[in-house]
Amino acid sequence: MNPQANLIFIISLLLGTTITISSNHWIMAWAGLEINTLAILPLISKSHHPRAIEAATKYFLTQSAASALVLFSSMTNAWHTGQWDITQLTHPTSSLILTSAIAMKLGLVPFHFWFPEVLQGSPLTTGLLLSTIMKLPPIALLYMTSHSLNPTLLTTLAILSTALGGWMGLNQTQIRKVLAFSSISHLGWMAIIIIYNPKLTLLNFYLYAMMTATIFLTLNTIKVLKLSTLMTAWTKIPSLNAMLLLTLLSLAGLPPLTGFLPKWLIIQELTKQDMAPAATLISLLSLLSLFFYLRLAYCTTITLPPHTTNHMKQWRTNKSTSIMIAILTTMSVLLLPISPMILTIV
Repeated sequence: MNPQANLIFIISLLLGTTITISSNHWIMAWAGLEINTLAILPLISKSHHPRAIEAATKYFLTQSAASALVLFSSMTNAWHTGQWDITQLTHPTSSLILTSAIAMKLGLVPFHFWFPEVLQGSPLTTGLLLSTIMKLPPIALLYMTSHSLNPTLLTTLAILSTALGGWMGLNQTQIRKVLAFSSISHLGWMAIIIIYNPKLTLLNFYLYAMMTATIFLTLNTIKVLKLSTLMTAWTKIPSLNAMLLLTLLSLAGLPPLTGFLPKWLIIQELTKQDMAPAATLISLLSLLSLFFYLRLAYCTTITLPPHTTNHMKQWRTNKSTSIMIAILTTMSVLLLPISPMILTIV
């Protein structure tokens, strides 16, 4: 893709995200979501492969439907209350429609079917944007309306997302699909706590985005898309492979790594809210996703001899990307000891 066009699309993405996050009026938030959708479509389909075109089409259709529902929800609320302010979403029907729309935007169960397909059809860099920055505006809208959402509905969606995200990722061999189901599972953890402690949802999202960015950038550096190629990629940058193993275990939420922090805090908060059964259930369901993280981690540690036919030797690495991966990896693995400081900031 033309670098100028690429820059325009990236700036449009940042603009759309900023508009949605900083707006008070529903129409402005909707406009930001639309800018985001239109800016990411060329980035998904830039390879001109039929799978990429299919992914872009699926993404466009689902996001358009979700945006229409957001607009319908805000209009219904304005019709009943006379309020266009995002924080004044008080009508129960409107909040129900909005929850469905945001679930569709994020890829929560039962509106999750588009996400693995779209991620599989996108390049790794676009997949990174889809998994992180594209999730921020819908989560910001949930954060702003968290006081008026239906707790039962969100808890149900969250537990279903954690269950299906773990279960459907078990037999995948494509790494992008595994990361898509991992994202669905993590969104379940974010959705269950948003009503009781919205700041915890944001903390969980920031840490999830950081760990996912590390994994996508690492995979992009070693040029790996499948489990079979991951097994032979250790010869390219062995140290990076070792750090990928730790980052995957951190994303799984194992102590003493960074990914354990949000899970620990969410379970603690749910117990305080007399939701010990929900906390137990979501913890047990996260064991499903732990299995496929361990499978990925196991594949990174297998040191098979590289196949001479399809092995691409790297002569040099991109310096700026290497520094970014080094910083992100360190943060993805070692932030748990400074959790008290993180909590005071949050």
